[in-house]
Amino acid sequence: MFFHFIAFLTVAVWGTTFVWTKLLISAGLTPAQIFLVRFLIAYLMLTLFSLLRPFFLKKKLREAYPEKWQKIQHRWLSRSWRDELNMAGIGIFGGSLYFMTENAALMFTTATNVSLIVCSCPLFTALVFKVFYPSEPFTKMQLGGSLLAFIGMAVVVLNGQFVLLLSPKGDTLAFLSCLSWVGYSLLMKPVMNRYSALFITRKVFFYGIITILPAFLFFEGLPPLSLLLRPDLLLNILFLGCVASMICYLTWSWCMVKLGAVICTNWVYLNPLVTIVFAWLVLSEEITLFFLLGASFILLGLFLSSRKPLKTQKVKEKR
Repeated sequence: MFFHFIAFLTVAVWGTTFVWTKLLISAGLTPAQIFLVRFLIAYLMLTLFSLLRPFFLKKKLREAYPEKWQKIQHRWLSRSWRDELNMAGIGIFGGSLYFMTENAALMFTTATNVSLIVCSCPLFTALVFKVFYPSEPFTKMQLGGSLLAFIGMAVVVLNGQFVLLLSPKGDTLAFLSCLSWVGYSLLMKPVMNRYSALFITRKVFFYGIITILPAFLFFEGLPPLSLLLRPDLLLNILFLGCVASMICYLTWSWCMVKLGAVICTNWVYLNPLVTIVFAWLVLSEEITLFFLLGASFILLGLFLSSRKPLKTQKVKEKR
């Protein structure tokens, strides 16, 4: 339950980022500039922490736990080139590609379409994991819970207006964003038990930054420093970089190790629910009956999908 609570807090913070990002865009920053700044802040802070952490440990602890001491030593590269390529893929799918396709989709289609398609990634993650990892425990109850949570998410996003304006270009970009997060979850599987959450998270930010830089050469310039240092925007940017990026990606990697990628990703269904509540508090947007109905579906679906297979429970009881 502790790790489910951490996953909930992580998604809750991510749900508020839509509001903060909207405020930054209104101030003159572009989505790509916001992405670069928040990932750059997160990478620099995590790297500094990783470099300094060994020096703060007492000598007695180093001598008493030499194996743990080796694990927390700062390293720049993975243990093999294949793992490093895997880390690059994680950074691309979970960073630059995901954010760029999602933001680009908003230029060609409605926010409703983007929310529905992108937030369906837990369902696609479950199906893809069943194909690539058939031994992963996934029961009919968990599948039913995922479907129920998806229906609840759809009710919340549509808000009683069951009219979708199809846009092939925008909807395709949104679907690519959804698949990017699925790819991120899939690539996390082989490395999340071999490397620390701190190392993996640093790699996500590093390769996310590297692969977003070409966009500034062809489409737009770097964000002006005068705009970033404005007092009313600085706290917003620091929150996105330090909390929503650095801490949340770190806790998300941690929860994926403890809960499994499929169960952990189901918490993404809570994202639009948190966004609407926060928008109600900050932007005075209305909460409707459809929101309450969809919220109950999401919570019930999350409860069912988080239930462990019966065989696993019996084995633990015997132990």
